[in-house]
Amino acid sequence: MKIVILDGYTANPGDLSWNELEKLGDVTVYERTAPQETVVRAAEADVVLTNKVLITSEVMAQLPKLKYIGVLATGYNVVDIKAAHERDIVVTNVPAYSTESVAQMVFSHLLTVTNRTEHYAQQNREGKWSRSKDFCYWDAPLTELAGKTFGIVGLGNIGMRVAQIALAFGMKVKALSSKEVLPAGIEKVNLDELLATSDVLSLHCPLTDSTRHLINKESLKKMKPSAILINTGRGPLIDDDAVAEALEENRLGAFCADVMTVEPPAADNKLQKQPNAYITPHIAWASTEARVRLIQVATENVRCFISGKPQNMV
Repeated sequence: MKIVILDGYTANPGDLSWNELEKLGDVTVYERTAPQETVVRAAEADVVLTNKVLITSEVMAQLPKLKYIGVLATGYNVVDIKAAHERDIVVTNVPAYSTESVAQMVFSHLLTVTNRTEHYAQQNREGKWSRSKDFCYWDAPLTELAGKTFGIVGLGNIGMRVAQIALAFGMKVKALSSKEVLPAGIEKVNLDELLATSDVLSLHCPLTDSTRHLINKESLKKMKPSAILINTGRGPLIDDDAVAEALEENRLGAFCADVMTVEPPAADNKLQKQPNAYITPHIAWASTEARVRLIQVATENVRCFISGKPQNMV
């Protein structure tokens, strides 16, 4: 098998290994692949692995040897699935590998806002505590999570894990979900109630035509001005400009995100300049443990395909 990884750097920038995959065939790893390089690099491949490199119908038409596309992620919108099926190309993804890491990032962001640990640590590197007249000081409100309402949009693997952690903090959990019956402790509500009652609102739904810009000018008007909005799902779930304006006008308490509509974001993106916006560079999935699982499952997907029993097909 000729196996080509088109953009291996983010999953494995050098701290992990492709050794198990290399046992399955002749493996070539490219750190990054520009669109105009895709066909040339994959021309002889039986198997292509991709994270963000697009495999379109036009690309597939130029790759007659291609039998399998493995997506190095859970989301598989980078592949034209219909075209792949028409060409009998197997497509797989890696489900649920980052659930714990993403859920952890949600609360890392939340605690950044409510406890400001990084803020105080930096101040005290600069000597502020040493200059204090008292044994302690604070220059921003400190917020207790217990008793607050945590709203969740989408109760898939990650949304459900986030709900469990919120309950462990003593929070009231409400959710907008397609599930008919929710676990004990999670109240099912409609979107308007979720927006109106949430002290924290965390987005974990897929990006579809109906969820694109779910958070917009109108939905923001329904939220508490003190609310904390968290997006670790997909960037376009929110309208960047609308959220930036809400922050500027003190109609939103804080915005936390690990994803943006365009990645990397433009230097003049309004959200990046807001003091109450806390944005990380799409790293919630990238813990060492999650990336190890990602490579292990992606490798097992290829192994199963070669054995004639493909798994995690999409």
